[in-house]
Amino acid sequence: MPIQSICVYCGSQPGRDPAYISAGRALGKSIAAHGLRLVYGGGTKGIMGAVAAGVLANGGQVTGIIPEFLVDMEATRHSLGQLNELIVTQDMHERKHKMFERSDAFVTLPGGIGTLEEIVEIMTWGQLGRHQKPMVFANVGGFWDPMLDLVRHMRDQGFIHRAHLVQPMVIPDIDDIVPAILERSEEQRPSAGEDAVISRL
Repeated sequence: MPIQSICVYCGSQPGRDPAYISAGRALGKSIAAHGLRLVYGGGTKGIMGAVAAGVLANGGQVTGIIPEFLVDMEATRHSLGQLNELIVTQDMHERKHKMFERSDAFVTLPGGIGTLEEIVEIMTWGQLGRHQKPMVFANVGGFWDPMLDLVRHMRDQGFIHRAHLVQPMVIPDIDDIVPAILERSEEQRPSAGEDAVISRL
């Protein structure tokens, strides 16, 4: 199935390094430039807001999915009105499920515990064979190195079974992310009787 939408997980705060916000805007611009839709957590502040602004400023389409209780914490109701599509859910579980359903690939920019929890769940579903959608860590300034070291450690200690299914791409250059996803999508189209394999960590 061709890539039509990319889910981006990232912080609702800007972080301390200005490079994080710049990366968010650049990724949004790239998503729009490739004619893809952004699916994200609906926040209009921090890195979340930067990604959405990058898409919208370049004529792209944005779907925001946010639980009611986070609307005033991670966004303003006025700014939410600028999104092409807004889905307000009852809770986090419904939000994450809808984000998964509407997305053909996943990119993780810098963020906190919530961001980490979201991509780890996607990796877990990959390990369990629930999807083969491309996964990317946008490793801005080496932000995700400690996390990736931990995953390697768990794998080396025998706690990640079917490890070949839990190997997201790690890409430091934002401009390389969308092209890599599109290329991976082509590679993952299995021929008859073959299983597609997600590549490197």
